Parts: sequence; C-alpha cells; structure tokens
Amino acid sequence: MKVFARVLSIIALSLPCLCNFAAQTPDAEYEAVAEEYIKGYFAARPLQGTALGLHEYDGKITDYSRLALDAELSRLRRFDDRLKKFDPDKLSQRQSIDLRILQTAIKKELFQMQEMSIFERNPMVYARAADVNVYVKRNFAPLEDRVRSIVAIESQVPNIVIAAKTNLSDVLPKPYVELAIQIAKGSSDFLKKNLVAAIAELKDERIRAEFQESNRKAAAALTDYAAWLERDKLPKASPDFALGTEKFQRLLADTELVDLAPEKILEIGMVQLKAEQNAFAEAAKKIDPDKSPVEVFKQIQSEHPTPENLLTDIGKNLEQIRKYVTSHHLVTIPSEVRARVKETPQYRRATSFASMDTPGPFEKRATEAYYYVTPTESEWPEKQKEEWLTAFNYYTADIVSIHEAYPGHYVQFLRLNASPATKVEKIFGSYAFVEGWAHYCEQMTIDQGYGSTPTPSPTPKPSASPSPSATATPKPKPSPNTSPTPSVDNIKRAAKYRMAQADEAMLRLCRLCVSIKMHTQNMTVDEGTKFFQDNCYYEEKPARTEAMRGTFDPGYLNYTLGKLQILKLRDDYKTQEGENFSLQKFHNELLNHGMPPIRLLREIMLKDKSKWDQVL
Repeated sequence: MKVFARVLSIIALSLPCLCNFAAQTPDAEYEAVAEEYIKGYFAARPLQGTALGLHEYDGKITDYSRLALDAELSRLRRFDDRLKKFDPDKLSQRQSIDLRILQTAIKKELFQMQEMSIFERNPMVYARAADVNVYVKRNFAPLEDRVRSIVAIESQVPNIVIAAKTNLSDVLPKPYVELAIQIAKGSSDFLKKNLVAAIAELKDERIRAEFQESNRKAAAALTDYAAWLERDKLPKASPDFALGTEKFQRLLADTELVDLAPEKILEIGMVQLKAEQNAFAEAAKKIDPDKSPVEVFKQIQSEHPTPENLLTDIGKNLEQIRKYVTSHHLVTIPSEVRARVKETPQYRRATSFASMDTPGPFEKRATEAYYYVTPTESEWPEKQKEEWLTAFNYYTADIVSIHEAYPGHYVQFLRLNASPATKVEKIFGSYAFVEGWAHYCEQMTIDQGYGSTPTPSPTPKPSASPSPSATATPKPKPSPNTSPTPSVDNIKRAAKYRMAQADEAMLRLCRLCVSIKMHTQNMTVDEGTKFFQDNCYYEEKPARTEAMRGTFDPGYLNYTLGKLQILKLRDDYKTQEGENFSLQKFHNELLNHGMPPIRLLREIMLKDKSKWDQVL
C-alpha cells in the first residue's frame, strides 16, 4: 500500500510538468530555441556580448582555431534548419517577425562564413580580432577589473595570429592584404601607445605589470602578423575580390529580404545619383551662378568654427537641431537625456571624424551616450588644421549631427530602449535599417525646413567671410509658427544646407553604384576610385579609401538602399492613412519594432498584403 501511494505521489508531482509540456505554444517553443541560439552566439562572439552590456562575457575572446570555427559553422547550420520548422502563420505576429529577424541574422553569418569565406580569404578579420576599445571607452566596471579583462584578451593575440597563418588561403585578394597590413600595424601602435595612455590612472602595480607583459606580447604578435602578410601574402595576392552576381543577389535576399536584381538596383541608383547631382548644381546657382558647383561648395567649406570653438559650436547647433525636431513634431524623442558632445578619445582619432557612441541595450551602469567630434591637433601646421576644419563647415556639420544624433542614430537608440523590443530585436539589426534611417533623416529634416530660417549661430572663424551661419552677433531663431518672407540671405542659407545634404547623398549613392559594379561587373579599385572622383567630387585619396571599402564591405550600398526603402514605405503608408497621416506618427511606428529588415516593417505597417514585397 505504501509503495502504491508513493507511486501515486510521484505521478502527481510529475503531472504539472507534463501539462506544461503539452500546453507549450509555438511561441514558447520558438522563444526557447531563440534563447538557446543567443547563448551560443555570444559564447562564440564574447566581445559583442560585452559591447551590448552583457558583462558575463568580459575578458573573453573568440576562438579562431579551425576546430572552433568549424563547430560554429555547424551550429549555425543546425539552427538555420531548426528555425525552418516553425510556421510563421502559427506564431503570433510579434514572434513571426522575431523569427524572421533571427533567420536573416543567421543567414548573414552563414553567408560570411560560406560564401565570403571570411576566415580563409579576409586577413582583416584577425587584425581586428582583439579590439579592446569597449574596455576603455565605457566605465562599466572599476578600471582594475577592465584591465584584467584586457590582459586576458591580449594574452590570446599570439594564438589569433597563429590561427590566421593556419586558416588563411595561400592566395588572398590584394585589397584585403593591403588593408590588413595597415590595420595590424595600426592595432599594434594602438596597443603600445593609445591603450597605455587610456589606462594611465590604474593604481594597482601588480595588474599594471601583468598588463605591460600582455600588451608587449600582443603588440609584437600584431607587428609580426603585418610583416608576415607583407612578406608572404602580398607578393602573390590576387586582384580578384568580387562576389559575382549570384552571390551578391543572395546577399541582398538573405540579409535584407530584397529580391530585386542587382542591375535593377543599380539602375535606380544611377537615376537617383543624377537627381542629387542636379539638386547640388541647382542649389549652387542660388548661391553664386558665376561659379561651378564644386567651387561654390569649396567656398561653403571655408565657413567653419575655429579650433577653439569647434566643440562648443557643434554642441550649440546640436541643441538647435533637437529643438527643431521636437517643435516640428518630426519624431517623439522619449528621453530628455542629451548626448554629450566630447572630443574623440585619442585612441579612436585615426579612424573617426564624428561618431555616436551609445551604450549597449543591456548596459546597466555605463549608460552615458557620447557624440564624439575629432578636433585638430595642436602640433598640426595651420594648413592641415584648416583642411580638417573644412569638413566641419556649419552646414555639413549639422547634416552629420542629424545623421548621428537627432533624429538619426541617437534617437533610434532611445526609441529602441523605450520600446518593448524583444531580445532578438535588440541584438540583431538590419544594416539597411540602421544606416538607412540615419541617412534618410538627413534629407527628411532638410525637406521639413531645417536650415531655411536663421538659427543662433556661433562666432565665425576670423578669416572666414561673413555668412548667414557665421555672424559675429547671433540672431534669435524665429518662432516655428511664424513664416517670414524669405530674404536673399535665407535663400542662400537654405541652398547651402541643400548642397551639404546632397553632397552626403551623392557619396552614399556612389557607394551603392560602386558596390554593385565591383561585385557584379568587374569594376576595379582604380575604376571605383575614379567613379567617386567623377560623381561625388572627392579628391583621389578619400575616393580610393571609399573604393577599397567596397571590396570587403559590399553591404555599404545599404545606406542608400535603406533610405530608398523608407521613402517608399512612407509613400505607401501615407496613401493608406490619408488624412490621418503625420510624419511623427510614421516615424514613431517605424522605430517601435527594433531594427528589422525594412521588408518586415512593410508587413507590420501596411494593411495591403499586395504591397509587402514592393520594397522600392
């Protein structure tokens, strides 16, 4: 009898588990698989976990051994298969979208490993593998703890170099080798100089000694890697880097859910490029009809802050932009916390002009957001200072601030944090959505009138000619509710902003065209360089830098591709909403669903299913 009672009690205790198992919904099953994938994802990419604010991954680094890479490839394939078993129609709409975001993220990883063969063909992967910037740019833990993590990572750099020499193919694309040599040398210099300076306040001498030893070995390993690439790989490197049409089309379809043929996207891009060039030229005529557009723009570039006033002026104008966004109801900014304008840290200045640095979505301690601006260096000759500051002319600087902060990347970050986004939505983002949104904001904000009326302006550089945006005595900005008759100065001022916006658009359109031409039409780096020179009027050095980027980052077409998709979605949403349409409503809804491929936003925001696939 006792035995029978005991059996009954065991059965009774097990019943809730059986009931829970039987009642598990498709949503719950999917969530369990997604959580399992995410844990494995960060285990294989711990630096990304730390950057997102998941500090259980601090001090860890990716294992680049052949065995580990093969295991990760098998894991990706396994989860790709497991997710195919879920029927989106049997999931809630929220989880159906979530599923497809995760599927595109996995397909992106698979594409990079299988089709781009990044661990076999791209030596830059290993040169960048031990990027410890996250440990010095954000104070998420005491300095001693962060330096311990740096030591743990640096101690693995010699093993990463060994893995690189083992994994890389005999013949590599020449642009990749040339860039990897630069990156490896730069990374070594960063460790020896900038990183040492960044931890100067460390008090614990024992940890400092450990750091000095790991830092010396890591820097030496990277120097050796650069020398090996120069000696063994560069002489026999191949000019071949292109994906080819079939792979390029699959890249777009798998990672951005865009099924259009590359040649069709190129055709659209060339039309848009011509339109922006015309807008650039028309705006130039309003400023000075007797000069060429390029000459007019060079004149505009002379209207910039002094070295001493650079950050102050950027900060003042940033606040004016924020006020314009809120007063004109362009998008709801869900926080009063401002991005702090600061000088770019020394260790980031070699690669950064201006950048937005937001904390990871899971960061709980170091939650400040910084808008970094790279100043001139005191030791530079005056000519170099002047050349650098032309990029910070008042009009271009405002366009960059719109892109990086309001209502671009920073507002997108704030709305992501304020939204009920899932873990998948916070971790995995579409390239076209993230950069497309920020690039779209440049044109949208100018289209909505920013720059067409005077705003308080900073004190001009003494040598600059007086201009509407650089007067000695700033004038108050008119109320948004007033509509003053445009003066000649206001017309010219608006034209300068349009030129600056068109200049940024032409650059991104050139990226789209060069990406497609390079990877599907055998365009060379030299030809790509000339395309940038001819079509967005860049000098040879920055034009070549842009062309070189296109060899290994074919996705840099997504700045324009994303912008064009958002414009198409806006048109369709406006037609759907009719009198109920407002820009603020559209933008708020756009930013409420994480960072998904824009094709999925069409499904969320448009009621007409026949329009879902009409991305452009």
